[in-house]
Amino acid sequence: MDNKERVCIFIDGSNFYHSIRSCFDLHDSQIDFQKIIELLRKDRLLIGTHYYNAPLDRGYNKFIYGKQQKFFAELRKIPDFHIVLCNMRKTKRSDGTFEFAVKGDDIHIATDMLSSAYENKYDVAILVSGDGDFVPVIKKVQKLGKKVENAYFSISRSDYLKNTCSASILLDESLIKKCLKEKE
Repeated sequence: MDNKERVCIFIDGSNFYHSIRSCFDLHDSQIDFQKIIELLRKDRLLIGTHYYNAPLDRGYNKFIYGKQQKFFAELRKIPDFHIVLCNMRKTKRSDGTFEFAVKGDDIHIATDMLSSAYENKYDVAILVSGDGDFVPVIKKVQKLGKKVENAYFSISRSDYLKNTCSASILLDESLIKKCLKEKE
């Protein structure tokens, strides 16, 4: 019988994308997610990774939509990696440009994290996000006897979230450099 802690990773894809761009001027497609998963899970048993995002508007820019679909296809090749697609809200600004926002991702993350804790699917949840809105669900998960670790970027950090979690890891430049894809 393996006594390793069981780990589930929950990645807020939009938070990750915007943070990696702002902090390091990188695109998430330049990141080897398998390497990040390995660094976060350490020597623990990985149960699964859940990644939450929304498909872009195909009609708005077919090229960027195609790149995102290719990125999602690469992620799906990672063992036990689950992509949860949410909704993309498109709002027209007064100047005629559009603003896009991922909707529903936080509630999906919270629901999956809590239901998986309730069903005893993991011992440790690793939340990759800096969004303090997750604090209430983290407290509920902890009441079920689970640990929650927070992996975050300095630019999108919530001290409330970080201080509520059992442990935290800063996704800084040295860690991200270890997770870059090999140049072809």
